[in-house]
Parts: sequence; C-alpha cells; structure tokens
Amino acid sequence: MKVAAAVLAAGQGTRFAGGEPKPLALLGGRSLVSWALDAALSSDLRPVVLAVPADADTLASTATAEVQVVVAEHAAQGIAWSLRAVLDQLEGIDDVSAVCVGLADQPRIGANAYRRLAAAHGDGAEMAVAIYDGQRGNPVLIGRSLWSAARELDGDVGAKALMQDHDATEVDCTGTGDPRDVDTLDDLHALEEETGRP
Repeated sequence: MKVAAAVLAAGQGTRFAGGEPKPLALLGGRSLVSWALDAALSSDLRPVVLAVPADADTLASTATAEVQVVVAEHAAQGIAWSLRAVLDQLEGIDDVSAVCVGLADQPRIGANAYRRLAAAHGDGAEMAVAIYDGQRGNPVLIGRSLWSAARELDGDVGAKALMQDHDATEVDCTGTGDPRDVDTLDDLHALEEETGRP
C-alpha cells in the first residue's frame, strides 16, 4: 500500500487582491503552487494530484508530467469539493491507502511533513495532522477508510472537519517548514521579505 499526496489549488482566494489566481502569485520568482507541488513531489509520495478549478488552463500548466491534474467542477462551493475531486481521482487506484492533503497557498510546507504523516499511516494512523510548535496545521492525512466520510463534507470545510468525529494522530513537524498560509497580499509580501534574506 502507498500514500498519495494532493495539493488543493481550486479555491476562490477572495481575500487575495493580486489581480490573478492566488496560486499563480509569485514568491521568490516562482508561483505559490510551484512551491507547494515541489514539496509534495520531493516527499516521494505517489501519485501527486493537483486540484484546480474549471477553466484554469494556466494553473494546470504549472504541473509537471509527474502530477495528475484533476478539475474540481464545483470548487466555487468550497474546499470540500476540491477534496472530493482528489478522492474521486484516487478511488480506483487500489494500492493507495491514504492521501496527504496540502494547500497551494502554503508555499513553505516542507517535504518532510508529508513524509512524517505517511510514516504515521504506516504505523496505523487513519487520520493524521501536522503539528507546528503545538499548533495543528497542514498537511492532513486521510486514510481510505475515511474517504466516504470526507465525501460527505460540504462548503468551505476541509479535512480538518473530519477531526471533530474521528481521532487524529498529531505528528510533530516543527522545523520541517513554515505552515503559514498566504491569504492576502500583505501575507505574500511578508514571506517575500523573508525569502530575500541571506
């Protein structure tokens, strides 16, 4: 059995006023989604799936040949629909027993966070969440036994909503990366300043 990785990039980004889809905003000369995909790919988890909204050809084109791109047709209704699209893509791959889900607007999540969650699954965890300095963050691992429950989610709620009804193994990922997300241009500028520091 193996663990897949997914990056959700189909959100509306309503608080981001950058004039372009938020995942395409540049950080250190590279798009946010490219940073997120690099972490997922570098983790060696496979397959890697990228969820994009409909009519997002430019966003989809950022994916390399190693990435499976799936269109979240109802992404405007919330992140739950992006998650469903990923699970539908993986459903028929019988040897995938779990998926680690990250977000395109968290460009500093590291590959080791994905690896540590996959290791927790190898030790029996059906749901696991990355912890940074004691705070829950991303990615989140969802075992196949919980995919049906995940498909019942609706609106702008993601994998973390499952933790209200299912125990999650907390996996310390402190030091593997920065879990901050980019919601606004100010968030992006703050990360840009840090990226430029020696």
